[in-house]
Amino acid sequence: MNDAPPITSAAILRTLIVDDEPPARARLRAMLGEIKDVSVGGEAGNGREALTLCGELSPDLVLMDIRMPGMNGIEAARHLTTLARPPAIIFATAYDEYALEAFETQALGYLLKPVRREKLARAVRHAARVASPQLLRLARQAGLGQRREQICARLGEELRLIRVADIFYFAADQKYVTVRHRGGFDLIEESLRALAEEFSPEFIRVHRNSVVSMAHVRALERTPEGQYLVTFNDCDETLPVSRRHASETLRQIRGDHAR
Repeated sequence: MNDAPPITSAAILRTLIVDDEPPARARLRAMLGEIKDVSVGGEAGNGREALTLCGELSPDLVLMDIRMPGMNGIEAARHLTTLARPPAIIFATAYDEYALEAFETQALGYLLKPVRREKLARAVRHAARVASPQLLRLARQAGLGQRREQICARLGEELRLIRVADIFYFAADQKYVTVRHRGGFDLIEESLRALAEEFSPEFIRVHRNSVVSMAHVRALERTPEGQYLVTFNDCDETLPVSRRHASETLRQIRGDHAR
């Protein structure tokens, strides 16, 4: 949907509009065109398209609806905050006043639909980046759930989405975390601890450096040397299991097999 004119070099705020309703996008584009030093660089109809365009355009500002099919605005925003240069994010929402009070307590940029031109201009002037912990709280308050359905990895200018259901494990290696999934490997710059908390109990820690998906674990084995290893279905790799986590890992495997 990137049918916008090219961004001019004079623009200060390169903006991406994200909304699943074309009339809403058109209205926002028209109002943004009246704000000085703002240029609309593209439009997206859902969160997935927004991630693709952000990888291509590197916008300064994303003006985004919350409830959209495929990927909602909060999940898309959480992926965007993992970028080396994340854009500022303003949510446009049809929530009632009570819900908006919760938004405001988290110091998030938001606009109530139908968006008014003067409020849009004020929000753009005060646009600020949205922190990941704030997005987690907002997801809970909005009833959207705090767990993502995809993990976002960056490959150059491309943003790749990996389905959580396809992930075998996360493994920490210095500043990066390796994501092993059905399509291969990707590196992400996220905390292993945060990933373990977000995806528990479906993912469990088996070592201080690794978290595995119980949906893909086949068994816990012990080598002649006494090393515990976890094996996977549909993946010929093994991961070491620390003695500290061996008992809990075995209990979880037995519980999964019993269900």
